Amino acid sequence: MITEADARVLEYDSTIVLMAGGHITPLAHDTLRARRVSVVAEGVAAGDESLAPVAAIRTVAVAGDHTARALIGDLLRHLRGRGLAAHDLSPATTDPVDYPDTAAAAARAVAQGEADAGVVIDGAGLGSAIAANKIAGVRAAMCLDATLARYAREHCGANVLALGARLVTLEQARTIVDAFLATPMREARYIRRLAKIRQLERRSTE
Repeated sequence: MITEADARVLEYDSTIVLMAGGHITPLAHDTLRARRVSVVAEGVAAGDESLAPVAAIRTVAVAGDHTARALIGDLLRHLRGRGLAAHDLSPATTDPVDYPDTAAAAARAVAQGEADAGVVIDGAGLGSAIAANKIAGVRAAMCLDATLARYAREHCGANVLALGARLVTLEQARTIVDAFLATPMREARYIRRLAKIRQLERRSTE
């Protein structure tokens, strides 16, 4: 068991291994997040722990097409109000733009380590998810509610969230984003599955 007292003595930005059947107390969770400590489960192959999405998110890349301008503005204010560095990578134009371009901009920022997570937005969110997933190392999921957002992170290791500007309200979008960013991926069985996704990705380029 990892208690708050245990968490307080860990180095900032360090990584620890949680043994099978191990438990982290709620207060310890908060302390680990504040100290930006990554927790991986025992049984993950060496090197595969890096496949898990960043748990302590500090930087978010946001990009969307012309249908998403109001939602992007609202989310940028929301994220910055939470103390996160939120970068708008959308084109600086009032003209219509194509979702593959905007989704790729945010997805590349995540894949290259310039952002801990990404949010891509178009009318329905589907096109942006498809486009973002073409960038190696990106796992994008289109989510309509907080439950899907949590599953996308915890079970599927999503590092990019896709939203449909015409499908969710501003309040719903904030709730979905908060759930996505707050959910870590820790279980070894889920991380092992990400290794299989990586294999599929590599084989597709052979």
